[in-house]
Formats: sequence, C-alpha cells, structure tokens
Amino acid sequence: MATHSLPAAWPADRSLAVSVSVMLEGWADGSAPGIGPMGNPLKAGTLDLQARSWADYGPKAGVWRLLDVLAETGTRATFYVSGLLAERHPDLMRAIAASGHAIAAHGWTQDVIPATQSAEDEARDIARCLATLTETARTRPLGWISPRCTPSERTTALLAGSGFTWHADFFDSDLPYRIETAAGPMIAVPFTMEVNDLPLSIRYGNEPEAFTRILGRIVEHWQTLGNRPGCLDITVHAHVFGRPMGAIEFRQSLDIVRRRGDVAWLTHHQALAGLFGA
Repeated sequence: MATHSLPAAWPADRSLAVSVSVMLEGWADGSAPGIGPMGNPLKAGTLDLQARSWADYGPKAGVWRLLDVLAETGTRATFYVSGLLAERHPDLMRAIAASGHAIAAHGWTQDVIPATQSAEDEARDIARCLATLTETARTRPLGWISPRCTPSERTTALLAGSGFTWHADFFDSDLPYRIETAAGPMIAVPFTMEVNDLPLSIRYGNEPEAFTRILGRIVEHWQTLGNRPGCLDITVHAHVFGRPMGAIEFRQSLDIVRRRGDVAWLTHHQALAGLFGA
C-alpha cells in the first residue's frame, strides 16, 4: 500500500474503507419527494401522493428489513435521519440505537435545503433536529449530512457551534480531513455516490443488480488504481432499497466487501470520523 499519513487504527494492509449508510428520510406535510418510481408528469403545484406514499414505506417497512440484514450480518451502520421523521417515529429511533448503530442528523425535512434558507431558519432547523434526535434516540448525534447533500456557506460553522464533530457534505477528497471554522474544528467526511441506490435505481433507472455490480468492480480493481488509501460508501435509502429486491443487493454488497478482506474493510461514517479525530 502506498505510504500515506493514516490513523493508527486504520487496518494495516487494507487500503479501502467502505462505509455503510442508511438514509431515513421524511417530508413535511403537503410535500413529497421530487423524484419517484412512476415519474408522473403532474401539473405544477400538485402534490404527488404516489411519491409521498412511496417515501412513507421507509419508516413503516423498509428500515425494519434493513435492520434485519444488518443484524444477521453483524454489520454496524450510520443512520441519517430527518428530524421530523424521528419526531413521528420515536420507537424506531430507540430500536436503531439499541441495535448499536450510529444516528446522524439529515436535516429537519428533505424538502428544505440549507443552501436556500436564511441564517436564522437554518440555525433553527439544526437546533430542533439536534434536540429531537437526542430525545427520541436517547443519544446525541455527532454527524450531519444536509438534504440533497447541499449545505449553505454557513452550515459547517453552525454545526461546529452546535456541538457536531463531523460533517459529510463533502465530495472533494478520498479521505476525511480537518476543517477549521470560526466556531471550532470539524472533520469533513467524504461522501461517494458510485454505490448509492437513489441515483442508480431511481434517477438513472438501473436494475438493482447494478448496485452490487459496480461495488464489485471497484473493490476487485482497487489495487490496480495505485492502491492509495480511500473511502467508498454503500448507501441505501429505507424507502428505496428497503424493499425486497434492494435488500437482497444490500446484503450481497456486504458480502462482497467481506470476501475481499485483503483490500477492503467495512466501517461507517461515525466510526471513520472518529479515527480522524472527530
């Protein structure tokens, strides 16, 4: 493996850290995901009830199937949770935490993007998301990813000032790194999109097997790319790959990484951020 400055706890001779993330997303009343499996062309201003019902599958059924897969395989993940969804499903939050998974914040609702908010509204949403997740999960979230991974110029400093230690709205590095803000330091955790169910299966219309096929290609050929240390994400949304065919591919993806223990190792964002000082 090429020489790089890595934390001592990074496993020796394994250059690829593969983080497992589960996105548990909620939308405010009167809103719905901007993309859904039917792709219905609706008149502007019409509430897409099909997309809304499709999204509601996540907390009702999909997340429980993904929790079963994680338990059966002995895998730990970071769950990114919308604050409003946690408020609506407190028992689910406690079940996730009791299973040993990390819980990170994913904004208040998915229909509100930090980059479009005023400073006051963004600070308010961070505060209530933090309070709700802490109350329902009975553990304080340390990490954050914005809805649509689209922060404002203020987000990182607001998070640091609120006591968060890591932030995953970053796409410019293969490894976590430290950021200094006026409110204190923050660990930037890179978020990769190659193995992500929402763009692969919904936005681009690939069959579910594309998820594991792409992951397998990356892991198999990683050493031929210089074998430099790097991070890769396995990302599933409870309302997308929480369904049977997606959950099968999610399970297979974990097996792919474990079979290549000479190259890759399974982790999750909170544990990875901790290695780099979060």
